Amino acid sequence: MTKPVQPTMTAAYYAQCVISFAVALGSVGIGIVYLPVNPWVRAFLAVAVLYTVTSAFGLAKCVRDRQEAANTASRVDQARLDKLLSEHDPFKVDNL
Repeated sequence: MTKPVQPTMTAAYYAQCVISFAVALGSVGIGIVYLPVNPWVRAFLAVAVLYTVTSAFGLAKCVRDRQEAANTASRVDQARLDKLLSEHDPFKVDNL
């Protein structure tokens, strides 16, 4: 039985994701600050952006947890199958 390859995240990919998120959030923040509208509209947009960001983090966590649960169930099923196959002897003759 070969062990499945677990995907790994490289440090460069992680850094790229963090930088991309920071640039996107900073750009939206700068856009809200320089938007030619009343302060209450800016505040509303800022709260909306923060809510969107926290919702995105929550959704990402739920997707990750669901994937981990599916992988765990798959590993348990695979372990049961491996045990059954290791205990099975096709050449064994039962004494009657």
